[in-house]
Amino acid sequence: MSIHTTPRGTARLRIAALVAAPVLALSVACQSDDGAQGSDEVASAPGDEGGEGGEGGSRGEEKPAATGKSAFFDAQMKYVRCMRAKAGLKDYPDPRLSGYLDWSKIDALVDPKGKGEEYKGGKDGVCAPELRAAMNLEPERDAQKDYESMLAHAKCMRENGVSEFANPTMSGGNVLPGGETNPTEPSMDRGSPAYKKAREACADKLLEGLDGMQ
Repeated sequence: MSIHTTPRGTARLRIAALVAAPVLALSVACQSDDGAQGSDEVASAPGDEGGEGGEGGSRGEEKPAATGKSAFFDAQMKYVRCMRAKAGLKDYPDPRLSGYLDWSKIDALVDPKGKGEEYKGGKDGVCAPELRAAMNLEPERDAQKDYESMLAHAKCMRENGVSEFANPTMSGGNVLPGGETNPTEPSMDRGSPAYKKAREACADKLLEGLDGMQ
């Protein structure tokens, strides 16, 4: 299995969303086990190895599906449009140019009385297929770099007054984000001015795509 960052946030609703839809987490943590190629590789249709046979291959077959950052962005846009049209979230934000979702803007749309539908494809998972498709196209990450980034972020959060902010850990080649020691029963007030101030001060410690994970 290739090394990936486990998709786990520490906000209670986001954790509940991932627990309710474990298949989504599995699709990222093990995306290389389902036969998908690495994100930076370009799939080749039969008979088209090394670029021979022109665009459609020597037998004029269908063009291979696009891969890489562009495909990831396009898939995320498809998910976003679904969330606007089918999930009723007309202000659901565009993904960033990197293709990663803008969690700070999504957080602002969350209904505190809801069940985290904003994180898991809308009510009844109406956009779950689009979400799974986008997650399967996420560029492969370096677990060691992700761990070091989240460790630096955790230390920064503690230095800025959030003393209970826990370090991330490594398990089985995957990164388990820090933050709450027990995400299902959060002890930190993420909405407090002090927490928000620390979060802002430490935002640059997290690599692209890690915001919202701890």
